[in-house]
Amino acid sequence: MKRDIHPKYYPEAEITCACGKAWKIGGTLEKAEIEICSACHPFYTGQEKLLDTAGRVEKFKAKKAKAEATPKKTKKARVKKPAAEKAVKPRPKTATRAKPAAKPKTPKK
Repeated sequence: MKRDIHPKYYPEAEITCACGKAWKIGGTLEKAEIEICSACHPFYTGQEKLLDTAGRVEKFKAKKAKAEATPKKTKKARVKKPAAEKAVKPRPKTATRAKPAAKPKTPKK
């Protein structure tokens, strides 16, 4: 392990939360302050707010019912022209170019 490249390790580093809870752990900072911890996080304390998923389902069902109630647009029937009426345009001929001659390979030195 190389010397003098690693940060100093504090075996009794103190971590303090905004709610007031403190821990003593090992770390590279002597003191650290955090905003939220397991003692005050809503997920761990049971104060989590739930989304109204039932409202979303009802909203979707209402949209679906409205879509089914409106008349659907019908597409116009396509009528094929007889083969005699179709005008076939000839493709213009393109001039073909000859490929350039391959360059001779030079030996590498």
